[in-house]
Amino acid sequence: MSLPGKRVPYSPLPEVDDPESTDDLRQWLRMADKLGQLRVIEGVDIEESVGRISEMLHHTEDAPAVLFDDIPGYPKGWRVLVNTLGTRPRLAATLGLPPDTSTFGVVDAWERLLNEAKPQPVRMVESGPILENVMRGDDVDLLKFPTPLWHPEDGGRYIGTGCGIITRDPDSGWVNVGAYRVMVHDRNRTGLYISPGKHGRIHRDKYFDKGEPMPVVVLAGLSPLQFVASGLEIPNGVSELEWVGGLLGHGIRCVEGEFTGLPIPADAEIAIEGFLHHDRTELEGPFGEWTGYYASASRHEPVLEVKAVYHRNDPIILGCPPEKPPYEAQRFQQYLRSGNLRRELRAAGVPDVVNAWTHSVGGCRLFNVVSIKQRYAGHARQAGLIATQCRQGAYLGRIVVVVDDDVDITDLHEVIWAVCTRADPVRDMDIIRGALSGPLDPAIHPDEKGTNSRLIIDATRPWAWRDQFPPAIGPSLEVKLQTRETWSWIMD
Repeated sequence: MSLPGKRVPYSPLPEVDDPESTDDLRQWLRMADKLGQLRVIEGVDIEESVGRISEMLHHTEDAPAVLFDDIPGYPKGWRVLVNTLGTRPRLAATLGLPPDTSTFGVVDAWERLLNEAKPQPVRMVESGPILENVMRGDDVDLLKFPTPLWHPEDGGRYIGTGCGIITRDPDSGWVNVGAYRVMVHDRNRTGLYISPGKHGRIHRDKYFDKGEPMPVVVLAGLSPLQFVASGLEIPNGVSELEWVGGLLGHGIRCVEGEFTGLPIPADAEIAIEGFLHHDRTELEGPFGEWTGYYASASRHEPVLEVKAVYHRNDPIILGCPPEKPPYEAQRFQQYLRSGNLRRELRAAGVPDVVNAWTHSVGGCRLFNVVSIKQRYAGHARQAGLIATQCRQGAYLGRIVVVVDDDVDITDLHEVIWAVCTRADPVRDMDIIRGALSGPLDPAIHPDEKGTNSRLIIDATRPWAWRDQFPPAIGPSLEVKLQTRETWSWIMD
């Protein structure tokens, strides 16, 4: 039964004043509250309403972050937080930028951080808030947490959506943090689905090839900045924990996992420690995924045997359930993955790449646009081909459009206008076959998943007769953006 709940003021707990903590979910809540972008709702059920409200927030422009408390059937203070990064002001503030930073101001800042942030080793400490409560062995009970049923047809409750999964490469010792889905099976077992090609999957396969279980820590409640890092393509070989430390200017303080030896952020809300076994599987899924479908159905996946659960007093689950695009993750990833794509194109030697945009309507993967200042014949094809195969564009891509620098690539209307008026299907559209896909690709037959095709659309003015191409009406892109920045208040 759906319960409507009620809105109450946010009351910060004393933990946010910890002078040693600078990357803390509770400090983030205080920041969001000061921005007027946090709502606290009490009395909402997790069987139906939390998932329904999350979907509403994801598909409402400028929706606030929402903290669910006093959840029926659970202790008051055991909470669920959703839609943390669903708006540009909250994303900008999370990255340490002014909340009013512009669209490409965020993209530029992200690219600068990728290029300039110097990873800082984690600081190992003996204690921290995450050790306020520890369940071991028979005392482990994941069912104590108010884990929502996010979508009606999900195969179970997923405690890992806005999460970070910590693994270690058995060969190099490199620690990775990735965002993979975690389904609760029972008191002390979870599923852990990792798509092929992801770093956590590569680590998993290395352990399993040796016949060994993989040590794992699931952060089910972590800071939004750490979640950003876990869900984005951070440079290869760099630990996301150390990279976040580089952004903060000092190493993240961590405690050592009692059973795995993995570093666990001392200020995290909930950490689940255990081992993933190759010879113990359980049906996992279905789960509503970022493509907007229950795309991977149910399958037997390795089971995580939970050895210990750590949590703070009054713990908070960070939820980021996938929905039809765009949902929360895509609303912030569109800025950051766009910065990744532009950076990788430039690093590959493509000249005069003006901008790139990974459209949220395509899940920030399926529909990407690149703008260039044309310099030579074949320049647009070069940009399009590399955009389909660089690290950011390779996994589960679909369509890449290349346009001239007079097109606002964030505006789908302008992009499709360029496709309709500058691209001839025979001359300007190419298809690549056998590209990297995966089980979540809904357009591929279940028996053929693994690879897909890519469409490259050259929607630039034809190089050979560009001087004869008719001029476009309307203001330049710079004037258009300036007009909207200066007079957008007219539409308020």
